[in-house]
Amino acid sequence: MKYHKRKGHDITVVFDGWKTGGAQENHSVIGGIKVIYSRLGEKADSVIRRIISSDRRGWVVVTSDRDIAARAWAADAVPISSEDFTKAIERIYDRTSVEYEDNDEEYIQTDRKGSPRKPSKKEKAIKRVLSKL
Repeated sequence: MKYHKRKGHDITVVFDGWKTGGAQENHSVIGGIKVIYSRLGEKADSVIRRIISSDRRGWVVVTSDRDIAARAWAADAVPISSEDFTKAIERIYDRTSVEYEDNDEEYIQTDRKGSPRKPSKKEKAIKRVLSKL
């Protein structure tokens, strides 16, 4: 909730009601954060897919699930790994550090066209989103 107050982003969190959920999807707002519990027999992944497919508004999807990330890209949303999101949050609340150090990952050769030094469109989108978090 501190993050929501500080940044003012619209945040939706989806929880799995697959085994213990109610007959219908449950929506509530807690501290300005929209919370959704999927209904009994429905996984949170299905709810996330439905939300980003139906409401195309530039979502940033925090997930470590490859299928959800692929769906996000297809729906013009930008998926961010849970690890990268956690690092971005820690950067915001790290009181000891004045400036964020960008720890570039070790270069890994990929089979793609173009300059190897130039980031892909997806890498640029992720970096742009992370800078706004």
